[in-house]
Amino acid sequence: MLAQLKRAPSYGLQLAADLARFRTLFSSEGTIYPLLARLRKLGYVETSWQESTTGPPRRMYTITSPGDHALSEFTKAWGPFINEATRSLTGKN
Repeated sequence: MLAQLKRAPSYGLQLAADLARFRTLFSSEGTIYPLLARLRKLGYVETSWQESTTGPPRRMYTITSPGDHALSEFTKAWGPFINEATRSLTGKN
């Protein structure tokens, strides 16, 4: 989710639509708002209200500097994790 927000600020339903194509990483719209609330509480995202031409104002989510740092740290850890998992599954050392 942070990687998606790094590309551009977004609102919840748009994030859900964008992440829906990654079915293994995203299960349903019902999980997105609790996760966004947790990221907001951690200070990784901030919100603002944006007027909508098609309905009520939308809460926009933007990644913060601490969120960008957390994403960077996760990315550093993810590569070695994937490499180890692949080696373990394929039996290659």
